[in-house]
Amino acid sequence: MKDVRIDRRVFLRGVGGVAAGIAATSLTACGTGSSRSVGSGGKSAKTLVVRDSGGAYGEALQKAVYTPFTQETGITVQAVNLQGTQMLAQIKQGRPQFDLINNSMMDHAKFVAQNALETLDTDRIKSIKSAKIPEGQITDHAVAGSFYANCMAYRTDAFGGRGPESWADFWDTKAFQGSRSMCNPDADLPELEFALLADGVPMDKLYPLDVDRAFDVLTRLRSDVKKFWDSGPLPGVLLSRQEVTMSTVWDGRLADLQKQGVPVERQLNGARRQFQGFAIAKDAAHVDAAYQLLDYSLRPEVQAALAKTFPSNPASPVAYTKLTDEERSKLAGAPEYYDKGFDADINWWIKNESAITKRWLEWARG
Repeated sequence: MKDVRIDRRVFLRGVGGVAAGIAATSLTACGTGSSRSVGSGGKSAKTLVVRDSGGAYGEALQKAVYTPFTQETGITVQAVNLQGTQMLAQIKQGRPQFDLINNSMMDHAKFVAQNALETLDTDRIKSIKSAKIPEGQITDHAVAGSFYANCMAYRTDAFGGRGPESWADFWDTKAFQGSRSMCNPDADLPELEFALLADGVPMDKLYPLDVDRAFDVLTRLRSDVKKFWDSGPLPGVLLSRQEVTMSTVWDGRLADLQKQGVPVERQLNGARRQFQGFAIAKDAAHVDAAYQLLDYSLRPEVQAALAKTFPSNPASPVAYTKLTDEERSKLAGAPEYYDKGFDADINWWIKNESAITKRWLEWARG
């Protein structure tokens, strides 16, 4: 089953490949191109094609967003799962077979550099104001609808009733003994920010990242990192088997383990947020319908419905008022947790990710 965040990493490599002039053979290797229709079942004169990442996330979008949108507007939604190179190839030919793109804000920024997105008329997206979408997550070409957080997970039975409170504790293997796990760049952005936070850099002073300092701090922990995880479930597996006592993790991945009685908990101090959002493909055939679905998707009540179906955090602070206390407490975007984390600087990462990833791979090999 696909994970939206893993898909983002594959997608990003594909976009980078196009920008660098990768041969056309890579186009056929980077996505399934699968599609599914979401409609009322009858004939409709109005249609819309949406690109999303499929899998469990696509199923949640269908249930919480596409189907009720069709019921309200009569517009039939067809969802397709395409990767970056496939979409760019269609757009560059002037014939995109999709209208609205659901992807990370970082990937949308990549597309802007390729002149692959329409400039948005935000006056046509009324729910931006009612949802109170953060200003930093509204660009000329895309608007965020949700985010995920990369944070810390730990076994609650490992430290004599104590729990880590900061990334400095994650690095402190004397006070908090046991092996660690951190992510591989195949899963997500290298975790340089966590190393800098562990070394005392204030959260609001992280960017531009001091790369040399970050790798120096990572090296201090290298011998205690048992495994670099490359898939969303793996941190939970390692914690469940007691192979590690702490791991970085995608927030939301612990809920099932906790239901099974596994003694694990998260720490959201210093969590890194990355936003997911919507953009309209350049030369899209159904622009009006795309604006309607974009506007619908950003409604606070719709974002809340999606959060009940899939472990993602609404970008809208208003959406959290539509959830119960129990539902809200599980989300890193809840008011009591939000200020504990920070937004990844996607512009910095776009400029530096390739070089950082190369250096990380060399570092990890020792």
